[in-house]
Amino acid sequence: MKVFVKTYGCTLNQKDGEIIKGVLNKSNFTLVESEEEADIIVINSCGVKSVTENKIISYIKSQTKPVYLGGCLTKMIDTSKLNVKGIFDTNTISKLPEQIKNNIKNNLSAEKEEKLSLPSIQSKENITIIPISEGCLGDCNYCSVKFARGRLKSYKIEDILKQVKGKKVLLTSQDTGCYGLDINTNLINLLKQVVQVEGDFEIRVGMMNPEHVLPILKDLVEIYKNKKIFKFIHIPIQSGSNKVLKEMNRRYTVEDFKEIVKEFRKQIPEIHISTDIIVGYPTETEEDFKQTINLLETLKLEIVNLSKFAPRQRTVAKKLKQLSNEEIKRRSIILTKIIKF
Repeated sequence: MKVFVKTYGCTLNQKDGEIIKGVLNKSNFTLVESEEEADIIVINSCGVKSVTENKIISYIKSQTKPVYLGGCLTKMIDTSKLNVKGIFDTNTISKLPEQIKNNIKNNLSAEKEEKLSLPSIQSKENITIIPISEGCLGDCNYCSVKFARGRLKSYKIEDILKQVKGKKVLLTSQDTGCYGLDINTNLINLLKQVVQVEGDFEIRVGMMNPEHVLPILKDLVEIYKNKKIFKFIHIPIQSGSNKVLKEMNRRYTVEDFKEIVKEFRKQIPEIHISTDIIVGYPTETEEDFKQTINLLETLKLEIVNLSKFAPRQRTVAKKLKQLSNEEIKRRSIILTKIIKF
């Protein structure tokens, strides 16, 4: 049977897509490069943003061949009205071949798989994506990914080290900063061992939230000086207003974020710092917005990923009175000009 796999979303989801291909290939399915060649289509979905959700639903509606829908979206929305042959989630990838062969409609589980032990087909020859954990320790009021990925599950350091190969190694998870806190270790211990692996390779560390960076800041900066670690760090701030951060249930302050930026720039001048901003959160006043403007103008970060707020199902933020689309668009335009400048 010929299968076309389409993946949306983050680096962690890209890895899930590689694993989906791996388990299908091992079960004698033939992987093809287009919908036209396929007998069935497998979608590895993302549900972080409503615009992505809409894109996926539109894609499903456009297909005439059987579709199996997996990924985060299956636990974020009501899939009963979607024209799909079956659904699976981030915890049941290994069971997908059996699901297809036996025409099983629903294949969902709350128990996480040991993904490092599953077969995988790399998308790019010299780039190895290694999931170091799944799930998180946060409970942000706007986020629906927690419904899909659940609580933190970290993989053992020795199992991660076995995956290190290629020219570029991407260590990924929902939040690399909280790695190991559920298994009595941490990101520093992991990185210290990864850089000791023999070979000429570069390590890129995935997104980490400020509240988990602060307790390990000194040691993190030191390990980042290692020549094998790419001088890039992704730390989402989301808002320049402490009031909004508290209302989002983010567990840090603007001052915490500034301290992290200051220390990295002091110790590693060539560092590239990336952050995320959500504009138009329901409780964001004009004053809150001005504080975000001030933060961006003051810090002049190398990369700013800007998202217009859109409510996600089952979240606290969805129940709040929303700002108008026109106002969110106005604020987004202002921030975009600042970022590009």
